[in-house]
Order: sequence, then C-alpha cells, then structure tokens
Amino acid sequence: MTDKLLALIAGLLVSGAAFAAGGGNLQQSGTDLGDRASLQRGAALYMNYCAGCHSLKYLRYSRIGEDLGLTEQQVMANLNFTGAKYGETVQTSLTEAQANAWFGKMPPDLSLIARVRGSDWIYTYLKSFYLDEERPLGWNNTLFPNASMPNPLWEMQGLQHAEFGKPDATGEAPVERLVIRQPGTQTPEQFDRTVRDITAFLEYAGEPAALKRTSLGVWVVLFLAAFTFLAWLLKKEYWKDVH
Repeated sequence: MTDKLLALIAGLLVSGAAFAAGGGNLQQSGTDLGDRASLQRGAALYMNYCAGCHSLKYLRYSRIGEDLGLTEQQVMANLNFTGAKYGETVQTSLTEAQANAWFGKMPPDLSLIARVRGSDWIYTYLKSFYLDEERPLGWNNTLFPNASMPNPLWEMQGLQHAEFGKPDATGEAPVERLVIRQPGTQTPEQFDRTVRDITAFLEYAGEPAALKRTSLGVWVVLFLAAFTFLAWLLKKEYWKDVH
C-alpha cells in the first residue's frame, strides 16, 4: 500500500471522527463551480483571510489566473501577498516557529481539504465558530470541537456565542444553538455568501481540472450523439437490401 493511499485513508478516518464529533449536522453549501464571479470572490477572500496560515501547495497563481479569467497583473496585485512569482504555488508566509508559538503546530495545507472533507463540511465549519474563554485562542467550533484556530471571519460574521443544554451523563452540556450577540460587518445573508464563495474556491483548488472537464463534457455528449446518428445511418445503408 502506497504512502499516498495511507495518507488518504488516514484523512478520511480523521474526517469521519470530526464529523461524528460535530453531530453530523452539515449545512448545504450550495456551491456552483460554474459561477466564475463566486470563484473570483472566493479567491480574494481566501488570500486575505486564510492564506496567512494555510498554503495551497498544489495550486499555482498562474493556474488561478487562467481558470478564473484574471490577468497576471490582477493576480499579482490582488491575490499574491508573499512576493512569489506568477508561476509558483500558493505558499503561506507563516513560519514553522511562529506556528508552533501561536497554534502549537503548523496549520495544514488546504489544497485537498474539499476532496477529503467535502464542501458542506467546509461551509458548516466556517459558520460554526463561537467564543470560548476556556480555549487558549478564545474560540471553539461545534463541528470540530477544540480546533486549534480562531475564527478568521469573526469581523464579518460578528461575535457568535453558544447556548448550552442540560448536562449529559458525563457532566458535559451540549451546544444547542449558536447566537450572534454582537453583529459583524455583514448581514447573515451576506456572510452566507462569503462562506459559500470561500468554499467554492477551495472546492476548485482541490480539482482545478473539474472546470475544464465540465465544459468539455458538453462537447463530448454532442460528439457521441452525432456519432450515434451517423452509426444509425450507416447501419441502415448496410442493411437496406437485407429482407
């Protein structure tokens, strides 16, 4: 069994554990990879709020520009904040020493997060942060309890608090719902779109070829339909004298 296969199986097991811990209540992301404007917004949001800690080591800036309809100048001016070259991959400026000091470990690369976790998981995760004074960074997450990261989108979402139910047999009180007690800069509808755009971009980053494959699929279907029609005409010609 190869190392890549072992890593994939491990990732799926971890994902399943996190899913179970969060109760499995995933919200539908509603992403649309055919919405180029959403992907462009998602790229800008990711670079501004996520790329400071998380890399996309399998995705190049030049590929983003080509797939999302952006010029090299637009990509370098609006999406590249590390000084990398246009043909290089998306790396984070966070050093390992800084990561260990702030988070206890290096934040993971997110190139394949959508393929391992799924788009609905990412969408729900980004909306499930709440303030928790008992945590070192002051935040917790209902989908992925005790996640080692703060809420990167709190200014837009607002300050979200958890309302707990009755303690269970272990003495722990489950989170019944999340409530925004201090509004952010966006309305709930606007924030939903923000999270959806980031999720769509990460879904694209996990498989950039999906954009071209979808567009090519239409032509493949048309070709097969035309070929089937020609085959039917050929069959009629061959069998016209057979009674």
